[in-house]
Amino acid sequence: MESSLSSEDQTALESASKLWWLWLVFGIAWTIVAVIILQFDQASIDTVGIIIGAMFIVSGLQQFVIASVSDSMKWLFWLFGFLFIGAGVISFISPENTFAAIADILGFLFLIVGVFWVIQAFATKEVNELWWVGLIAGIAMIILAFWTGGQFFIEKQYVLLIFAGIWALMQGLTDIVRAFMIRKVGQVV
Repeated sequence: MESSLSSEDQTALESASKLWWLWLVFGIAWTIVAVIILQFDQASIDTVGIIIGAMFIVSGLQQFVIASVSDSMKWLFWLFGFLFIGAGVISFISPENTFAAIADILGFLFLIVGVFWVIQAFATKEVNELWWVGLIAGIAMIILAFWTGGQFFIEKQYVLLIFAGIWALMQGLTDIVRAFMIRKVGQVV
């Protein structure tokens, strides 16, 4: 680690590195969710709405954990955490309507997630030598957002399942890589 880090930054990195396993657990959980979603063939709309709600809740909780150990840009993690939790609660209240609404606004949701991942990649660039993984995932989500927004699908439920599965898979793989990078940073500091 470069000596240009302040003692506060080093302390924050040490705190975060002790929790590296949380990112690994989240990454594995996201990957399992992706596998479950991508195996659906004719699942009920209620089940899909509940899974989407659970994905939002878990993502919101993950943002709160990141905010609690982060020194900079805490407000951004808190903001996205509240947005994800709010979306999750709404999803649980009405899973059928959630499914239809998510299918209609899927492009916008992917754009929000993609922009957040790009910002996060650049924010961690100094301490994460694999920051580009998050950048690539963010750019892929942004491209997916514009492609999805311009499409009119007859069978939106299958497209929604595929894209939600891709989102969960990209989040899971990014978190797994991030876990080992955080662990490595903690060993260097």
